[in-house]
Amino acid sequence: MAAAATAVLAVALTGCSDDTSPSEAASQAASAASVAGDALASATAEAGRKFDEIKAGVNAKGDVKLDSQVTTDSAGRATAKLTVTNSAPSQKSYAVQINFRDQGGNLLDTAVVTVDDVAAGASKDATARSNRTLSGDVTADVARAVRH
Repeated sequence: MAAAATAVLAVALTGCSDDTSPSEAASQAASAASVAGDALASATAEAGRKFDEIKAGVNAKGDVKLDSQVTTDSAGRATAKLTVTNSAPSQKSYAVQINFRDQGGNLLDTAVVTVDDVAAGASKDATARSNRTLSGDVTADVARAVRH
């Protein structure tokens, strides 16, 4: 919520020009914050749906190692590299939810990465990508991981 408030303030402060009144700038800022909030709600709901589809999954958060560095791709989206190591005695697939946060810990976006057919005892690399452009210092964390 603090990120949305910051976005509203930033747009309100930078959105004023000779042609835009302060009330119009505030309205534009509120609209931008609403769109950002809607995008986050949509991404969170989609992540929930993906995990709901998994039957007989096992918590496997301990099988996931996340690279501490979040980078930005050519489209301006945050990316985080991760490695899944299958600790099960047979081949498994994984669904991993990565949360992207600002420096204050506020949730900016969430993404689900599917890593299929990881052999027993083997590792596979994957990359989580935010659903929208994120700015500022972005961090990532593993919200949940399921092995199935």
